Amino acid sequence: MNKSELISLIAMRNPHLYRTDVERIVETVIEDIEDALAQGGRVELRGFGIFTVRHRPSRAGRNPTTSESVFVEEKWVPFFKAGKELLGRLNRPNRSQPLPAREVGE
Repeated sequence: MNKSELISLIAMRNPHLYRTDVERIVETVIEDIEDALAQGGRVELRGFGIFTVRHRPSRAGRNPTTSESVFVEEKWVPFFKAGKELLGRLNRPNRSQPLPAREVGE
């Protein structure tokens, strides 16, 4: 599911909201998560998971095409840890098949 599909699904499930309002709400939530992470904070959505940032120090890397050694600068990367409820839904007992793909509007 991408952002436009999420907006469509929320708008469909909430017919009392205008689609433009739903778009604004989704954009605001995403921007607030981005802002919190950019400031080094963490975002916890109970039952869903936790977004944090992790530091990756500089290191020597390798160009896979030429096998040449290259320098990789330090960076901060987003990290997501799934919550207990989400993991429970993904790892139901007696499930031998992968989860079916859900269609927008289900």
